Amino acid sequence: MDSMEINKTVAAILVAGIAYFVTGTVGTIFVREHVPKKAAIKIDVPEPAKSGPPAPAPLPPVANLLAKADLAAGESYATKVCGACHTFTNGGKAGLGPNLYNVVGGPHAHMQGFNYSNALKSKSGPWTFDELNEWLHKPSEYAPGTRMTFAGIANDQERANVIDYLHTLSPNPEPLPPPPK
Repeated sequence: MDSMEINKTVAAILVAGIAYFVTGTVGTIFVREHVPKKAAIKIDVPEPAKSGPPAPAPLPPVANLLAKADLAAGESYATKVCGACHTFTNGGKAGLGPNLYNVVGGPHAHMQGFNYSNALKSKSGPWTFDELNEWLHKPSEYAPGTRMTFAGIANDQERANVIDYLHTLSPNPEPLPPPPK
């Protein structure tokens, strides 16, 4: 390729770039965007339905469930599922979770020396049957920020069975609440 061919190629590229620039500038001068002050056609759009999770259904009264509770089924469930992190004997050591002996009627942070989350330490009062029902249903909802990674027991009767078993783990078990009339 000789130098004349190279000069022609460079000149063609420069002319194309200049033409592109001039065309863009002329277009910007003559074509202006005009935003109308109001819509030309009114379109009614319905309000979107309020999104978000539906309100959770209230838990059934734990007293009714405890009246039909199966102690053996509760012990079996607690041993298999809860036993991975908790112990259930009087004076038992903590595992990943605290020992659950004498938990019903005891304070929320009932085991001395166990490092409870601030979410659980902030709960005052004793573990009642109703509070255990809420806790075991969804621990993360009952005490947001808890370190307990257990998702919860969705089945109402299974949860009542476990609560019934836990209430027996005491030298003086709390009396079961009477079912509402």
